Amino acid sequence: MLGEAFSLQSNSNSNGNGKENPKRKSPNKSKKKKKRGGRKKKMTAEQLHALNSVKEWVFLDQPSTAVDDDFGVQKSQSRVGDNIVFDLHSHSIRSDGFLSPSKVVERAHGNGVKVLALTDHDTMSGIPEALEAARKFGMRIIPGVEISTMFSPRGESGSDEPVHVLAYYSSCGPTRCEELEKFLANIRDGRYLRAKSMVLKLNNLKLPLKWEHVAKIAGKGVAPGRLHVARAMVEAGHVENLRQAFARYLYDGGPAYSTGSEPQAEEAVKLICETGGVAVLAHPWALKNPVTIVKRLKDAGLHGIEVYRSDGKLAAYNDLADDYGLVKLGGSDYHGRGGQSESDLGSVNLPVLAVHDFLKVARPIWCNAIRNILESYIKEPSDMNLEQITRFARNRNSKGGSPLGCGKDLIDLCLSSWLTNEERQNPEFEAIMLKFSNISINVPIESN
Repeated sequence: MLGEAFSLQSNSNSNGNGKENPKRKSPNKSKKKKKRGGRKKKMTAEQLHALNSVKEWVFLDQPSTAVDDDFGVQKSQSRVGDNIVFDLHSHSIRSDGFLSPSKVVERAHGNGVKVLALTDHDTMSGIPEALEAARKFGMRIIPGVEISTMFSPRGESGSDEPVHVLAYYSSCGPTRCEELEKFLANIRDGRYLRAKSMVLKLNNLKLPLKWEHVAKIAGKGVAPGRLHVARAMVEAGHVENLRQAFARYLYDGGPAYSTGSEPQAEEAVKLICETGGVAVLAHPWALKNPVTIVKRLKDAGLHGIEVYRSDGKLAAYNDLADDYGLVKLGGSDYHGRGGQSESDLGSVNLPVLAVHDFLKVARPIWCNAIRNILESYIKEPSDMNLEQITRFARNRNSKGGSPLGCGKDLIDLCLSSWLTNEERQNPEFEAIMLKFSNISINVPIESN
């Protein structure tokens, strides 16, 4: 399925809503301007303010002077003319993608992406590897996950249908991480049963397929999905390509389709909110009854909805977002399968105002989640609570790993690239930092 990403430029032909500048230029002037890249529309005060706010967060841990680091990554002294690309929906081999998390990050960097959300299906296992790869390129990773759920009409018109909900977390990941992991593990267990059921249905349709073949394609420890079954079908010669496998057999309600043990969509949205995440409805254009689903999920705490794709903004879902006060997002939904039917990383242009709205909603949620995680460690300085703090920060440490000093080192390690000075100077955070300054941290942060 298509998804979305986004590009921010301080000078752009876009007016912030994806439309081109309608003003015409005289032939002579156009010719002269073309040599310098064409006339660029001046940003409004609102767009400029939004751009500066977004850039402040994106470049928090980068110096203001221009330097070349050891990896040849140029860091600009001036942020005004920088091109910033967000991609908030991507997949790796940890679910149903074709590339490793590090390769996804590498490709995203090659496409100019500055902020990437890795959102594998029902797992966050690829986040540490993605973070390590992103460090080399000066990229920011938003820890994410795409949760598989079911929606039941409950007396309303329509039938049960699968719904996917994206969750975006802070640098410390979700609060109550054990509860979320158990929730995701139950879904993954159901995916195994679901895939086996699809294989059985295909065999009954006189399309012989072995479970071992599907499991091998999925890889060790990866819960198989429809894409893995489809790949096995292609390799077995039952269909010509993945598109044909889905169109003939594996589409929702198709002859080989099967459901797993997915939770109700409202349950997933509530858990995302309770664990310090931002909940966003993925690819609503794939839903049969999006209005009813959005209404119910909004009541459960939904924050946003995907509206932007590589082919532009979808008006129907833009209006739906307006009707329910939802943040408008998008990402490429990149899987790395190749071909013209798939959007590439960084291919979706999100207006700066859309990203600014997202961060305005997300950052207070993330700040609160980080504060709760830090306070939990202060109350109980156990190895488990320390791991909660460092689980997505460990790869920022020096090679080989070394023990941390005092708690202040821990704060700087985890928060310097995530919270602004203003956010860290909040009285509640200052009180936490004071308490951490007296804590000795002896547990090393490992490096992969």
